[in-house]
Amino acid sequence: MQATVRSFDPRTRSGEVLLDDGRALAFPARAFDASGLRLLRLGQRVRLRLDDEGAVAFLTISTLADPLS
Repeated sequence: MQATVRSFDPRTRSGEVLLDDGRALAFPARAFDASGLRLLRLGQRVRLRLDDEGAVAFLTISTLADPLS
């Protein structure tokens, strides 16, 4: 699934993305930390994976590999 970064707080390492259908979805620090990234920028395209409850479990920049793929 792909989305666009809507907000990112480097202090908390959490933020929000906009899905391609326009829905906003928050992501926690653990999803960001799993990526190994240091920073996200507003408007940046990301790829994400959801857990069984529909929460963001992992996200990374669209061009980087997902370690579980």
